Amino acid sequence: MKSTTELFVRLQKLMPAGTQPRFSSASELMEWQRQEGLKRAEEIEKENRLSRAQKILGRSGICDLHRNCTFNSYQVSNDGQKQALSLAKSYAQNFGNGFASFVFSGGCGTGKNHLAAAVGNYLLQRGHSVLVVTVPDLMLRIRECYDGGKSEAALLDDLCRVDLLVLDEVGVQRETRGEWVLLNQIIDRRLAAMKPVGVLTNLNHQELTKTLGERVMDRLTMDGGIWVNFTWGSYRKNVTHLRVVK
Repeated sequence: MKSTTELFVRLQKLMPAGTQPRFSSASELMEWQRQEGLKRAEEIEKENRLSRAQKILGRSGICDLHRNCTFNSYQVSNDGQKQALSLAKSYAQNFGNGFASFVFSGGCGTGKNHLAAAVGNYLLQRGHSVLVVTVPDLMLRIRECYDGGKSEAALLDDLCRVDLLVLDEVGVQRETRGEWVLLNQIIDRRLAAMKPVGVLTNLNHQELTKTLGERVMDRLTMDGGIWVNFTWGSYRKNVTHLRVVK
């Protein structure tokens, strides 16, 4: 405290006449330093979370195809899509007020990935770490751990640190007990740590319950978790901006 007071006195002496100091006392200077230290610590933690997300699969949390997906660019042409957009936007805006998870269920090309990426991009812009990964890619990463003589524990730990983990193509994986156990481990550990999980699937509620088990499905509904059905047809045939045909 003495050194801070002496520093403050010296600074006052160095100030040009008529200059209004930002701090009127040594205690105010100390509080400012404390607040700046907390801000920097928070920035470093955000950077670490993002780097961990990058480390898990050797790429950023959202693939290039969906990097620019936003809520505004989601095409709405029926009431179901309007409701899906509203629920996804509400989920993103209320993220952090609890640990609610979400399940987007529907056929291919119905916009599940677009809205999940819109949620992820919204959160990334606000300093959260997000990872969207397909289950087949995740299983490949696990097998690489085995082949390299590494434990899967470190990978599971990294998956549990990400603020939002979205598992895509749930139900596409081969029906082996090892993969079922791993999916259950990931979802169970994250929800036990009060970390939300997003699930993108082509399966209906009964089929997903058979795949994940009633215990995990019950946990996905904790803290107001949401289920959104994408019941309309594929929109992919209408997408023309992905390439130029000459």
